[in-house]
Amino acid sequence: MAYLRSEDAVSGKQAKAFATINGRVEELFYAKSIEATIEKNKADVPILGRTNVGKKAAGWAGSGTLTIYYFTSLFRQLMIEYVKTGRDFYFDLQIVNEDPASGVGKQTVVLKGCNLDSIVATSFDITSDDPLEEEMPFTFEDIDMLDQFSRPVTV
Repeated sequence: MAYLRSEDAVSGKQAKAFATINGRVEELFYAKSIEATIEKNKADVPILGRTNVGKKAAGWAGSGTLTIYYFTSLFRQLMIEYVKTGRDFYFDLQIVNEDPASGVGKQTVVLKGCNLDSIVATSFDITSDDPLEEEMPFTFEDIDMLDQFSRPVTV
């Protein structure tokens, strides 16, 4: 029986994230977490002679949440510009997972055409000692994988 080498588990603490907004690359060193998912849209396919309904993939939707520490005004400025002018903004997110302690190498994913759903306009919390943070839900329209993890070695 093969076993995963524990040192090959990838730590998210070694990740890097970048946003390309209006041609400018912003390193998201203040990011705390990101999770993006792709969900298939499926159409019902009733089939003669079967009691269940089949499903056929009919597209997809990409969405995610970026959580950052609350000390940049960048996304608020962009959202305020949208509020004032109606000009929406789209950007790309590049996420690099590379843990030097792991033998699986790195994975680089680019989420293209990202568009924020909402932002925190302003915030404070006097009841907590934790740093302020904000969650920014978003959608994306395309995805590329520039680098992929290698197959882990088993023992």
